[in-house]
This record gives sequence, C-alpha cells and structure tokens, in this order.
Amino acid sequence: MTTAIARLPLPSVRFLTLLLVLLGLAHLGQAQVQLRGVVRDRETQEVLPFASIAVLGTTNGTTTNLEGEFTLVVKELPAQLLVSELGHIRDTVRVSSGAEALTITLASAAVALPEVKVASFPFQLVDRAFRNLQSNYRRTYYGRAFYRQITRIDDEPTELQEVVWNVKSNPARIEGTTLAQGRYAGVQAPISLSNFSVYTRRYGLFDIRQDSTTSLALFSPNVEKNYLLELKGILGEDSTGGVAEISFETRPEIKYQAQGTVWIDLETNQVVRYRVVQPSFTGSTNNPRQKFTNAKLTIEMAFKPGGAAGVAPLELMKMDLTTDLTEPGKDPLAIKVTSFTYFYNQSTTNPRLPYAQASLTDRDLDAIRAKPYDPEFWANNPVVKRTPAEDEVVAAFEKKGAFGSMVKKGRK
Repeated sequence: MTTAIARLPLPSVRFLTLLLVLLGLAHLGQAQVQLRGVVRDRETQEVLPFASIAVLGTTNGTTTNLEGEFTLVVKELPAQLLVSELGHIRDTVRVSSGAEALTITLASAAVALPEVKVASFPFQLVDRAFRNLQSNYRRTYYGRAFYRQITRIDDEPTELQEVVWNVKSNPARIEGTTLAQGRYAGVQAPISLSNFSVYTRRYGLFDIRQDSTTSLALFSPNVEKNYLLELKGILGEDSTGGVAEISFETRPEIKYQAQGTVWIDLETNQVVRYRVVQPSFTGSTNNPRQKFTNAKLTIEMAFKPGGAAGVAPLELMKMDLTTDLTEPGKDPLAIKVTSFTYFYNQSTTNPRLPYAQASLTDRDLDAIRAKPYDPEFWANNPVVKRTPAEDEVVAAFEKKGAFGSMVKKGRK
C-alpha cells in the first residue's frame, strides 16, 4: 500500500516558516526578566529599607532589604515600576533593560501638621489602631520567615545564625513557628546568644491572652494613663488621608521605660510601622557572675502596605541589642546583637503544620542540629541571597574556620 504524502505549495511552506519564527519571537518576548537595584533618598543618598517596588497595574511586587536592595522578576520589558516608601514621595520609573543594576531615588515627603491640633488626637489614633488589632487578631496568615542574627563582642563577630521558619502570624505578632532549615557558625567566646530569636518570636503589639486592663503596652486601653504622645505630622497627606507619625514615651512615673514612633494609616487605622527603644531590657546568662548593664533593646516592625480593610501581615521585624557584659575581676565586654526576620510566601491557607509558641526554654542550637543540613537549600535560596551577610562577618568566620559543616558539609 502506498501512503499518500501531501506536499504544500512553496508559498505555504514559506508562510509556515514565517509563522513559526513569529511564534518563537512571541515566546521570547514573554520570557521573564529579573530586575535588580537599590532605592536611595534623593538628597542624602542613604539607602531606603522597606521601600515597596511594584509593577504598575499588577499585584507583582517586592520590598527592599535592609541595604535598600531589591530583586524583582517581571514578565516583559519595558515595565513601569511604582516605587514608594514611608516618608518619601512615590515615583514611577520606566525600565527598558535588565542588564544593569537600577538606582532609584525618592524625594522626601513633606510632613504636614493639621491646622487644628487637638491634644487628644494622637490618643484617638492609637486607640483606633488598638481596636483594629483587637477585632482582627483572629485573622491568621501562614508562610515562611528568614531570620538572621549576628553577634559581636567588642566589635568582633562571634556568632552567625540563620534559620527559615514556617510561621503562623496575625496582624499583631508571631503566633507560632516550626523550624524548616537552620545553620549556625560561632567562635569561642565568653557568652553565646544563640537563643536570642525568642524575643522576635514572643514580641507583639498586642496579645489577646493578656489582661489588657493592666497592660503596659502602647496598644491597650491604658495608653493615656501610661504614655505621652505627640503627633509629629501627616506623611503623604492626600485624598486617602495619609499616614500619621506619632512619637511616644512612657510617663516618668511608670517603672517600665520605652520610647519610639508609630505610623498609623488614617483611613484604615492599620499600624504601618512601629519602632520602640527599651532601655529597661533585662536578661540573664547561665553564669551567675555575669550581668548585663547599660542594656538597650530596639524593636522595629513593618507590615505589608495596602492591607484590605486595614489588616495586613507582618513583613519585617528587627531586634537589636546593645549591652555591656560585666563580670567581677574582668573588663566589661561590649555586646551587640543584630537580627532581622523577613516574612514571605504568606497566605491565609492553613498548611496544617505543628506550629509551637516560643518559650524561654527553647534551645535554637538543639533544634538546628536536629535537622539535616541541606547546603543546596541555602546556596539556591533567593530569599537568603536577597540580603547577603556582611563580607566582614563571613571573612572573620572563614579565617577562624568556624563555618565547618555550616557551609561545606551537611550536619548529620
């Protein structure tokens, strides 16, 4: 049997070839492009952490890290990026090439004070934000968080700890975590602060389990009794109302001392950012001869902007501690611990993981060592790459051979 083979006329073959070429070009046009860059203040050239970068008209976006750096994958070029940061005027940037790193600058936003300043106004705003936290406390988010901690003693790095948690959180705090991956490097030192992450996992703006009538927190019914507030101004005031910047400090007669700044969205009553300094930090070590003096704990929390109905998940937390470690017969040691936690892949879908609330008895190193070390997880993780550890820290540990299995081999 002879099989008939249909032959296309020559013009049809040329047309088909052209069509395939066009389809190939269309496919190339749809290839994703990775943009990278840094966002700075236009006048001071200082980097801007927490700046938001979004593709105009889409839900695709990211935020800058602590060094003001960002990476963003876009479907095609050219692309219009909407860049904004609390305290700066938002701007739109047209990007036509991803070959070079971008430098985006934002101008400082004018801080406007309302024409009629009522002394009770900042207290009203904090109270509204407190009630917003109360009513939305049961709104739960699930995702992951990358935590990095660096400890320095007399300016010399002694610890580097990185973990990725599966996280359950709400608009006020972390509710529970379970360790996904972790790694640790350290050198011989008079003290280890490997459990410092407990402060991040336990801290929150509001805790529904506590008696709010006796709470010393800013967000409680006792704000007027415990705090002095001052409205510093309205940032980005426009048709949406802007964001109120409010400074606060505990009243002199209150034993617990704290001062800081909170930013509250006037339209939604959402806390956008919160920063507090606690000079009354208390901590202890396993050595009864050692004591912390001149301690200061700085806490910063940032929430994803544009949350529906004034509700948004955590985006970033920072915990920085400076203190002197004293011991009889020895010179004081200057301790500095810096840590940050970046939240990502968040959703309201419960993955049914065994989240645990943080406890003062938690031992981070035990949990890290119980997990097989996966070097590929760290080498190819874009979240980890997003904020590389300081070169001086890495070099210090490599010089002393402290990384060991953290980098080269898996921990068995």
